[in-house]
Amino acid sequence: MNTNIDKLPHWDLTNVYPSLNSPEFEQAFDDARLLINDLERFVEDNQITSTNVQNGAASHDLVGELAAEMINRLNSAYLLSYTLTNYISSFTTTDSYNTEAMRLYSQISALNVRIEQIEKLFGGWIGALGDDLTSVIEINPTNLAHEFYLVETAQQSQYLMSDAEESLASELSLSGLRAWYKLQGTVTSQLKIDFDHEGKIQSLPLAALQNIRRYNRDGSIRQRAFNAEIQALESVREPLAACMNGVTGFYNVLNQRRGRQDALHPSLDTARIDRDALDAMMSAMQRSFPYFQKYLKTKANRFGKDALPWWDLFAPVGNNNRVFSWSAAQDFIIHNFDLFSGDLATFAQRAFDQNWIDAEPRDGKRGGAFCMRIHAPEESRVLCNFDGSLDQVSTIAHELGHAYHIECQKGKKLLQYITPMTLAETASIFCETIIQEAALEAASSKDEELAILESTLVGDTQVIVDITSRFIFEKEVFERRQEADLSADDLCDIISQAQIATYGEALDENHLHPYMWAWKPHYYRYDISFYNFPYAFGLLFSTGLYAIFQQRGADFVPDFKDLLASTGLANAADLAARFNIDIHSPEFWESSLGVIHNRIDRYLLL
Repeated sequence: MNTNIDKLPHWDLTNVYPSLNSPEFEQAFDDARLLINDLERFVEDNQITSTNVQNGAASHDLVGELAAEMINRLNSAYLLSYTLTNYISSFTTTDSYNTEAMRLYSQISALNVRIEQIEKLFGGWIGALGDDLTSVIEINPTNLAHEFYLVETAQQSQYLMSDAEESLASELSLSGLRAWYKLQGTVTSQLKIDFDHEGKIQSLPLAALQNIRRYNRDGSIRQRAFNAEIQALESVREPLAACMNGVTGFYNVLNQRRGRQDALHPSLDTARIDRDALDAMMSAMQRSFPYFQKYLKTKANRFGKDALPWWDLFAPVGNNNRVFSWSAAQDFIIHNFDLFSGDLATFAQRAFDQNWIDAEPRDGKRGGAFCMRIHAPEESRVLCNFDGSLDQVSTIAHELGHAYHIECQKGKKLLQYITPMTLAETASIFCETIIQEAALEAASSKDEELAILESTLVGDTQVIVDITSRFIFEKEVFERRQEADLSADDLCDIISQAQIATYGEALDENHLHPYMWAWKPHYYRYDISFYNFPYAFGLLFSTGLYAIFQQRGADFVPDFKDLLASTGLANAADLAARFNIDIHSPEFWESSLGVIHNRIDRYLLL
C-alpha cells in the first residue's frame, strides 16, 4: 500500500512533559519517589499488615480512617507513577534503540513494584477485617466510593502469600517476569529482514514484513514474505523460547504458592468472570467452527486451493482498490462515528488534531496496535502501523474506542476505573463495528462488498478461531511447563496442533505458522496470562450490544456511556445484566455468533 499520500504522524506527549531530560520530567520522577517513600512510612507507622488488624466496633472509626487514607495515597502514587511509566513507554515502544528511555523504564518499574508491594500489604490488611469490612466501608465516604475495590481486594487477599513472600516476589519480578517481557519486545522489534519488495532489497522491520504477508494481492509475494518471516523468527527462537519458559515458570510458582487452582484461575478473577461464563462462551465458539471453516474453505477455493496456507489467511479477496490517505482515514472515521454519537466524533477529532496517534511503521517500533492511558492529564495515546488499508482504518477506530472508554471514565479515581480486559474491549470493538458496517453500506459493487466482508470476517475468524487456538496453546504450555522447560520445537509443535484443532481442514497442515508463539507479545506479559480469551468476550459482548443499539437507536447511547464509565465498579455479569444480557447463558453467545454467521452467509452468496 502506498502511504506516502500524507506524512504519517508520530504522537505528541509534550503537554505531559517536554522531554525525558526536561526539569519537569525530572521533578515528577522525584515527586513519585517522595510519594512512595511517604506511603511506605505511613504503612510502617500504622502497622498495616495482614497480621495486625484491629477488629471490633470500637476500632471501626480508626480502621475506616486508615483505609480511606491508604486509598487516597495509593490513588496519588499510582496516578503519578503510571503517568511516568506510560510517558516513558511512548519512547520505548516506538524506538527500542533509545537506551535512555530503557534505563528510565527500568527505574520506574522498580517504583511501580514498590507500590504494588504496599498494595498487597493493604490487601492482606483489608482481607483480615473479615465481617467488619462492611462497617468500615460505611464509615467513610472515600471508602464507600471505593466499595467495589475494597470488597474485591478482600476476596482476592485469600490468594496472597505471606507479606514477606509477596514483597520478595514483587522485587524478583524486575529480573524475572518484567525482564523476560522486555527482552521479547526488544528482540522482535529490532528484527530487520532483507526482502525484495517493489524491485529493490529493503531491510524491513517484522511489522512491515507481516503487513506484506497479510495484505499483498500477489500470492507469490505473500508466500515469500511468510517464508522470510519464519526464517527471521527461527533465527531468534532460542532466546524467545527462554522468555516463554521464564514467564510461564515464574507464573506457575506464584500460582502454586498463592493457592490458585491453575494458571487460568487468576486470569478469570482479573477478567471478573467465572469458569461457567467462560465455558459457556468457549463452548458456543467451538460449536461455531464449522461455519468459520466453511468460510475459509470457500476462500481457499477462490484461490484455486482446497485449504488455505497461512499466508493466504489474511489475503484480500474481491476488489476494494481504495487506499486511504491519512486524512481520508480521519474523515471516514469521524463521519461514521458522528452517526452514532456527536460526542464520539468530537472526541476522535480531538485525538487526530492533538496528535495522539503514532501511525508510521519504522525500525525499532513495536508491531500491532494499542491504546495507552496517560493518567494525569486524563488522555490517551494510540500506536498503530498504518498502511492505507481498510483493515488499518478499522484498527484505528478500534484503538480510538479504547480512548473513548477512558474519556468516559474521566473524573474517577484510579482505583475506581481499573477495567478487566473482558470489558476493556467493549468500546473498541463497538467502534470497529461502526466502521465495518459503514464500509459495507458504502460499497458500490458486489466485488467491493466481497472485499469488505472478507476484511471483517478475517478479524472475526482471528478472534473466534485463532484465539481459541492461542487459548489451547497457552493452557498446554502452562501445564507442561510444570514438569520441565519446553524447547522451541515443543512450542512450535503445541501451537501447530492447536491451529489444526481449531481451523480443521480449512487450513493447509503443510503450511501452518509454527512461530505464532514467538512474536505475539501477549504470552510474555508480566501482569497477566491468558491475555487472549477476553478479546473473544469483547467481540461477542460488543456484537450483542451493537444489536441492541440497532433496535434502540440514540436512546442507547447514554446507557452505553454509563456502562463504559462503570467498568471499574462492578463485575462483568452485573454490568451485562443492565442490558438484560446473561453471560452464563449459551444462548447469548450463540445469538452474537449468529450475527457473524449471517456475515458468512452473505459472503458465501457473493
